[in-house]
Amino acid sequence: MASSEVDQKFLGKLAKAVENDNPLLASVLFKILGLSINLSEQLISARKQRRQDAAQTEASLDLTLHIIWLSREGLVLLQQYVLPMVGNYVELKVLAYKLRASFYHIFVLFHNTPPVSTMGMNTPESQTTSTVPGLPTRVDKGKGVARDGDEDTIQNRQHVRGADGGPVGPPPGFGPTPPSAFLLKPGDYLPEAHQYFREAVQLAEELLWGSHSLRLSVKTEYAAFLYECVHDAEASRKLAKDTIAEVYEATEGIDNDMFTDACELVTVLGKMMKRGLGSNTNTALRSKAHGSSSGTEGTPQTEQAEGTAPPGMI
Repeated sequence: MASSEVDQKFLGKLAKAVENDNPLLASVLFKILGLSINLSEQLISARKQRRQDAAQTEASLDLTLHIIWLSREGLVLLQQYVLPMVGNYVELKVLAYKLRASFYHIFVLFHNTPPVSTMGMNTPESQTTSTVPGLPTRVDKGKGVARDGDEDTIQNRQHVRGADGGPVGPPPGFGPTPPSAFLLKPGDYLPEAHQYFREAVQLAEELLWGSHSLRLSVKTEYAAFLYECVHDAEASRKLAKDTIAEVYEATEGIDNDMFTDACELVTVLGKMMKRGLGSNTNTALRSKAHGSSSGTEGTPQTEQAEGTAPPGMI
């Protein structure tokens, strides 16, 4: 969660910076900061639950709904009050674009139709298709896999039970409603999220230098998004590698706090460079890197390829 911690630092710092000139903007930024801290804790809990127990529980459903609600509220504040006011602020503009992509990243993880991640697959939503291998194509209300040929039977049963005074199915034309639909309209948020990440990356590259921790935050989460949601491991690893190279090549000075954040993010990016690679591939990469560095003067390039920081970075 190093990326979110950097975002929270900038939210607090920038809110204080604009407090005298724009009290309304400052108050909204402080609200988003509080929401972001709460949301980070919920996301950590959700990842722990996914590792510990794959079965759906009432607690995990409540947690998913809370995450969706917090993300929706954050996005509303961002779109209504922050994005229209960031034209004259460099870092705040990059941060606002990045936060918009982050909220959509969460929608894709927990609320996408079709699901593209296992983070939200346990919510009992009626999904038509899935881009995640192993997920069921269609699921009914928890009583087994619904087959295409059973639709008429299910509908007839619902009407019969309604006539007998039992549970009544949804009105004609509405279909089954997922429990999170009252919070956020179901749909495919992946294309929008991807576009918002591209815009945030482009803005960060135009306005911030290579070792700026906010620029690193944008690219770190984008690399995670490519791996978790787009399922493009190669693009994720390449982005991580290129971002580390940009840090090493940057000549601008940074303060101690930004230096510490940059170190943490470079460490995260270094791990992202190796995600999805087998142990044999990692061994081959290390051997190749050591061999090339022993016979050339390109040590900095070798460090970039390995994702390790140069002396003094850690």
